Amino acid sequence: MSQYTLSRQRILEALRAAFEPLPYVYAMWEGGAASFDRVDDWSDIDLQVDVEDERVDEVMALAERSLIELSPLELKFALPQPTWHGHAQTFFWLRDAGPYLLVDFVVMKHNNMVKFLEREIHGERRVHFDKAGVTDVPPIDPGEFSRQLTHRLETLRVTFPLFQSLVSKELNRGNAIEAIAYYQGHTLRPLLEVLRMWYSPYHYNFHSRYVYYELPAEVVQRLEGFFFIGSAAELAARQQQSESWFWEIVALLDARFSA
Repeated sequence: MSQYTLSRQRILEALRAAFEPLPYVYAMWEGGAASFDRVDDWSDIDLQVDVEDERVDEVMALAERSLIELSPLELKFALPQPTWHGHAQTFFWLRDAGPYLLVDFVVMKHNNMVKFLEREIHGERRVHFDKAGVTDVPPIDPGEFSRQLTHRLETLRVTFPLFQSLVSKELNRGNAIEAIAYYQGHTLRPLLEVLRMWYSPYHYNFHSRYVYYELPAEVVQRLEGFFFIGSAAELAARQQQSESWFWEIVALLDARFSA
């Protein structure tokens, strides 16, 4: 039995009760694990609300008050403005909910059209209320998305070989820590990107996120050997193997896109 008394459902009910009656709050929905039907004991709450543009601060303050009525706050962190996505975002750790059931709360201006609602990418959002059709978004244009992928593939075709020397030169210098950092960023990340283009293209830029759910088990098992490395000598070998695997997948993608 959990030592924490505050449930996911209770938090969501309290926030919905606070926001739904307000005429300037147009919609509230969950993303993250909920939108992929993968909520478990370790899932946080990824919650978004759409509000009148000038009410963002007011709504964020109301969210905090509503949460404090449920439990004292253990920690809170608000992303500094301007955020990378253009919205207000605060993380709340409620003492009585525990460290896993964080509330990742995002307040979106109604006139900001970037709301991360595309089903193909962000899953089937769990809508708590929607008074203005905010969550009704059209499907992604497959032709445009294919062009986006091919453009990115052309970039990787240049940048992947260009930066492999960053890994090998640090190995040659005996700087294993720097070498593995470059390997993570310039070898594994693009390898994962092309693998995801092949197996789960709508998440091609998600890096390692969801790989255990979206890539074949044998691919994930093989990838683990490229992530868990025990020595500089093994790193050198894995880099060479990564390069071979990268170009193997690029050839498959070239055949797919030219068909």
